[in-house]
Amino acid sequence: MSDGSSFYITTPIFYVNDVPHIGHAYTEVAADVLARWHRQAGDDTWFLTGTDEHGQKILRTATANGVTPKEWADRLVETAWQPLLKTINISNDDFIRTTDERHEVNVQLFLQRLFDAGYIYTGEYEGAYCVGCEEYKQPSDLIDGVGQYEGQQVCAIHSIPVELLRERNYFFRMSDFTQPLLDLYEANPNFVQPESVRNEIVSFVKQGLTDLSISRQTFDWGIKVPWDDSHVVYVWFDALLNYITAAGYGSDDERFAELWPATHIVGKDIARFHAVIWPAMLMAAGIEVPKQVFGHGWLLVGGEKMSKSKLTGIAPNQITDTFGSDAFRYYFMSAINFGQDGSFSWEDLSARYQAELANGFGNLASRVLALVNRYFDGEIPDPGISEGADERVRTTERRVVDEADAAISRLAIHEALSVIWQLVDELNGYITAQEPWALAKKPEMLDRLQTVLFTAIRGLGTLAVLLSPVVPDAAAKLWTALGGVGAITDVPLLTAYHWETDGKVWPLEPLFPRIENIDGADGTAAAAASSAPKAPGGGSKSGGSSGTGGDAKRGPESRDAASKAPAVRVAPAS
Repeated sequence: MSDGSSFYITTPIFYVNDVPHIGHAYTEVAADVLARWHRQAGDDTWFLTGTDEHGQKILRTATANGVTPKEWADRLVETAWQPLLKTINISNDDFIRTTDERHEVNVQLFLQRLFDAGYIYTGEYEGAYCVGCEEYKQPSDLIDGVGQYEGQQVCAIHSIPVELLRERNYFFRMSDFTQPLLDLYEANPNFVQPESVRNEIVSFVKQGLTDLSISRQTFDWGIKVPWDDSHVVYVWFDALLNYITAAGYGSDDERFAELWPATHIVGKDIARFHAVIWPAMLMAAGIEVPKQVFGHGWLLVGGEKMSKSKLTGIAPNQITDTFGSDAFRYYFMSAINFGQDGSFSWEDLSARYQAELANGFGNLASRVLALVNRYFDGEIPDPGISEGADERVRTTERRVVDEADAAISRLAIHEALSVIWQLVDELNGYITAQEPWALAKKPEMLDRLQTVLFTAIRGLGTLAVLLSPVVPDAAAKLWTALGGVGAITDVPLLTAYHWETDGKVWPLEPLFPRIENIDGADGTAAAAASSAPKAPGGGSKSGGSSGTGGDAKRGPESRDAASKAPAVRVAPAS
């Protein structure tokens, strides 16, 4: 339960080798809903997102486009990544770039401290390297290639051939932390969630950890190793540190102590970096490990993981231009069990929009307000004697607040929305059963009419407060129409049923207008991708969860419906 304590939440930082797709947006929205909820519940909340801009993949992408890596990163951040946050209405408190001076300086500070403590040494390494993942791969991480890559070993995530690299690098003594990590997982089972990801992480570490190569000498786009400028810091080692450099590590010890530790929302495909390498780094530096690492599932489109190169990378604005940002946020938070893989289709989006938002919630709000305006000239009536049906609505309000908050504390966003929708259904059933339009025809039933509409208005206000973290624009419009006092975001969420009104309601335009023709629903994946800036690649890294690129083989579950529109598989965004 929310208790007013500090809540620091992060997304992965996303790789800027390409523009964002709905996989990245999925991760952003999930973290944003959690941040908004905790803020409104009274917790001291800080929400960080950003971009990962170093490494070999960025260097190659920039070179292919005839610009420097910094020029490429600046262009993508300005034209794609920061605009994404506005497109889907993200309320981040900070945006960090790994090319920021505040980050680079303190990465070097962290590395120097580990070197001085004896956790870093020089050595040679030879192995299969995936540029898409920016990671050396074990044999179990490789699969046989198909099509143009037949006969080659390819990365199981990106489906591209690995490269054999041999380098003399600096190594981090990660093997020292095999048992400390296992002890951490046992002592705190919630450190890695959901359970499926935790089991995978524990199994991996039980096999024994090897030391980690943390520098590169074959290219120079990265942060210089402080004691040897012929090496740059391995991009994952660099990127993971964003979570503390943004929070004040090395520059503001007081602020860092207030914010840290963090809850990390990442895609399951990069959970290993966050739940193994990252806590080992922190242990070596004597810094507290994160509060939690949550590896959510992939978003699938047509049975495939999101990928620009295979034209399944749907741009968020392709959805928001038609349905709006609130519908985008609601759909992905309610249609997919957070922590599991989920499938996107235009048909499902359209159906849920009409049934749940337009008809279920939007129509409820419109007709209740219309009834108050019609029968009481917009003045919220004083209630008469309550009956059982009225009390059931009030009981549902209180129960839903408590149960939704409990679900959020488990990061079960989909469960919280399911619980809140019980109040939507309760109110719709209440209005249907009480028939205020019939009561209005009987003067002797005036007290009952007043009680029914008062009860419905109170329930609507509670809904507006509870849904504000998920559909902030619609909730704010409803709040204004209800005559809510102050800003809706200032209403204590944990006592949402105690909201205050100035006593008068106002007409309300449809919160979710009906949509007859869905642009893009009968289009092709190619058309969907045509509006996005061209750039090779499509993967994402540190700090990203599954929405970051990577190719995948076409699944057998493609159907006629899926062929009409790009199906979306949202992988962890990194």
